[in-house]
Amino acid sequence: MRVLVAGSSGLVGTALVQHLRESGHDVVRLVRRASRGPDEASWDPAAGAVDTAAVAASDAVVDLAGVPVASRPLTPARKQAVLSSRVQTAGLLARTLADLADADDGRAPRVLLQASGIGAYGDRGDTPLSEDEPLGDTFFAGVVRRWEAATVPAQAAGIRVVHLRTGIVLAAHGGAAAPLLLPLRAGVATRLGSGQQFWSWISLLDEVRAIAHLLTTDVQGPANLVASADRHVDLVGALRRAWGAAVTLPVPAPVLRVALGDFSSEVLGSIRAEPTVLASTGFVPRHATPVDVARWLRAWRRPAP
Repeated sequence: MRVLVAGSSGLVGTALVQHLRESGHDVVRLVRRASRGPDEASWDPAAGAVDTAAVAASDAVVDLAGVPVASRPLTPARKQAVLSSRVQTAGLLARTLADLADADDGRAPRVLLQASGIGAYGDRGDTPLSEDEPLGDTFFAGVVRRWEAATVPAQAAGIRVVHLRTGIVLAAHGGAAAPLLLPLRAGVATRLGSGQQFWSWISLLDEVRAIAHLLTTDVQGPANLVASADRHVDLVGALRRAWGAAVTLPVPAPVLRVALGDFSSEVLGSIRAEPTVLASTGFVPRHATPVDVARWLRAWRRPAP
């Protein structure tokens, strides 16, 4: 397939582009500057501009664009940037696909895989959460509600839209695992809060495999991109054993609330998401247990340049 990828420079986007190309797909990256070759196309979401010809020439679009949530304190201005960056990009692509589908020649990608997140559900304790669960009332749930709603034009035009409700992506070189892996290298495991909260996670490898799987699987609507949901303390225990760490250091919840502000709800909250859609379509994760992913993270080696 010819796949147009927005947000291709982030942790997931970089890995996805590599995975798709290695799988034989033709990938074009959307970039916010002048394109530098046939594998790039320009866009400016703030200005509502995108290379329409590049979109029309694609079989599918994957939108992973959005301001990172955890990289800075969530001030009111940052919250607005988190929301607007997602709604702008999803809305622009959805409207463009709808316009192309409604044109006389009807030449448009038939698939839009739109990034989303399991923050949609809010803190739900021990309740198992399939894709049919109602959305929560937290800031992040509100972001997801508007983010996914921005794709309505594409859905109305008959485009197959999948909302990629991604869990905590675990990678050895960035993302949510970084604060856990850094102290492990010094022989210390860190437990965040009580450790009894559920973390719904997926390895970076399985994340990109799941996205590639959904490109050609006839489903639409929300899909929880998680491999497993485990109590945080169990995941930390598997990491501690994989690294041979002798000490587990608890970080009290009040300290995290002061240090992380509103983002602490994502760390301390409990979201027990289940990969119902993925499982029903035959997707099998390579890393399905805390032990699996801990061993993979421990064994990972950065590719040579």
